[in-house]
Amino acid sequence: MNIFRKKTLESMLKSAEKTHLKKNLRAKDIAALGIGAVVGVGIFVATGEGAHLAGPAIIVSFILAAIVACLCGLSYCELATMFPVAGSTYSYAYITFGELVAMIVGWCLTAEYLVACSAVASGWSGTFVGILQSFGINLPHAIIASPSKGGILDLPAIVITLLLTYMLYYGMKESSRINNIIVCVKLLIIVLFIALGVSHINVENYKPFAPFGFKGIFAGAATIFFSYIGFDAISTTAEEAENPNKDVPRGLFICLAVVSILYISVAFVLTGMVPFREIISENAVPGALARVGIRWGSALVGVGAILGMISTIIAVLYGQIRVFMVMSRDGLISKSFSKIHKKHNTPYIATAITGIVAAIIAGVLPLDIIVEFLSTGTLISFSVVSLAVIVLRKRMPDFKRIYRCPGVPVTPIITIICCILLLSRLKAITWIGFVCWLAIGLIVYFTYGIRHSSLNEKNKLDKEEIL
Repeated sequence: MNIFRKKTLESMLKSAEKTHLKKNLRAKDIAALGIGAVVGVGIFVATGEGAHLAGPAIIVSFILAAIVACLCGLSYCELATMFPVAGSTYSYAYITFGELVAMIVGWCLTAEYLVACSAVASGWSGTFVGILQSFGINLPHAIIASPSKGGILDLPAIVITLLLTYMLYYGMKESSRINNIIVCVKLLIIVLFIALGVSHINVENYKPFAPFGFKGIFAGAATIFFSYIGFDAISTTAEEAENPNKDVPRGLFICLAVVSILYISVAFVLTGMVPFREIISENAVPGALARVGIRWGSALVGVGAILGMISTIIAVLYGQIRVFMVMSRDGLISKSFSKIHKKHNTPYIATAITGIVAAIIAGVLPLDIIVEFLSTGTLISFSVVSLAVIVLRKRMPDFKRIYRCPGVPVTPIITIICCILLLSRLKAITWIGFVCWLAIGLIVYFTYGIRHSSLNEKNKLDKEEIL
């Protein structure tokens, strides 16, 4: 069996036709989905986490991360318009590098999305419980905390995950409408924070600007980089976009421009309002306003944080479901994951299993231990996409490209180098966890996927016809 056998674009498109997903997403919907993924736990939690590593220079960390994300966004646009199918990096890897690499990439994306969803749900729960407490409503500790924090399970995290899973099960068009509304409200809340906070900036808080030097800046950039997971979620929408050749690139660049400006602005205001060592990661943005006496603004931003995290959960759940669906279509995991509901036109089994697993993890897994793990998967995905652009320019030079990444191969090479530099700044324990997860994925492939692969089935049929 050839573990590096590749799928053709024709076979990918033929598989996509079988699932009959509705093409009803426009550029604004795609951009909102990406913004929903990026401007969520990243801006409300990761900003504080990164500030503890880089100091006020977290502003520079966000600029570096935005540059790397922008460079990779150029590669994503080229591949998304070449191959308008769901699956994102997984699908690109299958066509470019073969089955084994695709399985590895798909498995990395599975960990990335599932853990991200669970982690954000946990963060949402903490913020939600905090708001209830501010109104004098105290829920039993046993049902609002994970076992590692002295509770039995995090019930609010489980409930929100299952509710949003049902929404995605009901239909993507309806889900995108709700997500668009949430994203608009969230953006207004963040702009309000910037407007209220800028007048309370104390220049002394920027001194020293980079207390941990370039090492701290790169560590901060590596830690907060998972926030750009939205790009991968955007490229998974290609199969359901009305006009993927135009809508996907537009959606991606709108997302990149908006989130980069917001991240840098929030980091600038936050570290100017509060000494970086005193920032509370779990309540960074609302806490900063409360610190300077703007209680009503703090409460309003807290509500915005809750909405922001909801849209993030929607986006990462959506991305995970589509990755499961495409891997199932290719036979690398059970075929049941690609079954489409006759009424709602959604992959209902993949949706249900994703939501249930994510809810279980959210009930027992605290947010603070998986931020770096998310960045690992995101950086590896970005590297694979950039390398794929270089390889396909050589292998498929005459293929019609609606959008061409400028400066190939220099631009993708610079992106890969930047990703490697950021990966090198992650902790050893992060790599140990990543390698363990990867080993499980390889076991799944060699015990199930390699035999049930659609390419393997096709080879069997071809041999039977010859005989």
